[in-house]
Amino acid sequence: MSEKLPTREQALILLRESGCSQNVVKHCEAVADLAVEIAKKFVNKGLTVNVELVEVGALLHDIGRAKTHSVHHAVAGAQIAKALGLPEPIIAIIKRHVGGGITAREARELGWPKDVYTPQTIEEKIVAYADKLIEGSQRVPIEKTIEKFSKELPKPAITRIKRLHREMQNLIGDCE
Repeated sequence: MSEKLPTREQALILLRESGCSQNVVKHCEAVADLAVEIAKKFVNKGLTVNVELVEVGALLHDIGRAKTHSVHHAVAGAQIAKALGLPEPIIAIIKRHVGGGITAREARELGWPKDVYTPQTIEEKIVAYADKLIEGSQRVPIEKTIEKFSKELPKPAITRIKRLHREMQNLIGDCE
């Protein structure tokens, strides 16, 4: 497994070659652009963030949508990334970006392999958060995302999204 991150251009090629639609690619580009903006705000506050990892991780976060558009795209994406020999930090971003994270109990209920599916590192959190602020390829307020997900997800999942939002707000202020 390589520890060298693909470039932005290489990541976009991987998305297309894996079978992601143009809409998914556009979504990933929009998430990456916002994630990089957020990461740079962290850096400007004197916090350590690997901006290159954030960008490439955000570009590849939905690579699993080449196989499925269900919540299982996180696990499918991690499998694709492993098969491509991508670095572990990229694989972690892919499998941990869904919602505000998936708990061990939820992962078990989904039939996922035993693993950690909640964002752990600041880079993982930035990508997961940026993904919640992009619908399609458009930026949306976090309130709109919460309202939409409230109709689809259980209350604890919404609580995790709100907690991720508060954490970002507390660290760098407004991200939207």
